[in-house]
Amino acid sequence: MSPERLFVYGTLRSGSAHPMAAYLAARARCVGAARCAGRTVDLGAYPGLLEEAGASTAGELWELAEPSDETLARLDDYEGCAEGLFERARREVRTADGRAVAAWVYLYRGSGSRFSGAGGEPKTRG
Repeated sequence: MSPERLFVYGTLRSGSAHPMAAYLAARARCVGAARCAGRTVDLGAYPGLLEEAGASTAGELWELAEPSDETLARLDDYEGCAEGLFERARREVRTADGRAVAAWVYLYRGSGSRFSGAGGEPKTRG
């Protein structure tokens, strides 16, 4: 069985000072740079990924240590999945060498009314 993979693009990236980045690093291995379809929007303290055809977001691909269920559940809590802020979904991710792999991605599902429109910037920060 292949390991679970996770694409991260914000506070969970390596080098982040956020405690959850350290949590992930203790339970996973960073494979390297990757890209995922969609665009990021500035939500204030963190970004969100919106599905958008033709757009691409840079991030990192991680392989989770087994068992990964507890790690993913903790990350779901951090991302606010139960509250509907983000949704963890499998998407195709491209590695730096162009390989396509399936990985979990946190997609922003919060209120669209936070955004001003064309630029995707939030109306208010926070």
